[in-house]
Amino acid sequence: MTTRFLHIGTTALALLIIAAGALAQTAGTTTPRTAAARTTPGAEPQLVALHVNQNEPAVMNLALNNAQNIIAHYRALSKPVTIEIVTYGPGLHMLRDDKSPVKQRISALALEEPGITFAACANTRDGMAKAEGIDIRLLPEAKIVPSGVVRLIELQGQGYAYIKP
Repeated sequence: MTTRFLHIGTTALALLIIAAGALAQTAGTTTPRTAAARTTPGAEPQLVALHVNQNEPAVMNLALNNAQNIIAHYRALSKPVTIEIVTYGPGLHMLRDDKSPVKQRISALALEEPGITFAACANTRDGMAKAEGIDIRLLPEAKIVPSGVVRLIELQGQGYAYIKP
């Protein structure tokens, strides 16, 4: 009789171990990114947030160079990449239609690379419009976000790598 209980106990322990392993394997599949990575290895994009908050053409060009280098690196590995360049404060000049020193580069890059987006802080745009007494027009490639700082927080919460050129 003791052998019978030992056998039942061993079987129950083995079933618990198998169930725990199955739970551990499925625990990480609650997000679409993790599930996609499990079902199609290598298809999950590398996520990158580039932060521009300076009105310096060298910084803006460095951010665009970083984006192009990141894209080239992952393309060589046949892996997708998603990049969002977030601008606020003086960095919003990067996306201003009237003042952007990198307007042509942004236009060309946006046409060539569908995985890159440009975010413009609405708080900054509104502040500039009030200070300058004009409507601040942005490049057509820019999408307006309520707050550039908050957007960076959100992107990092979604797993984006944060880069400050």
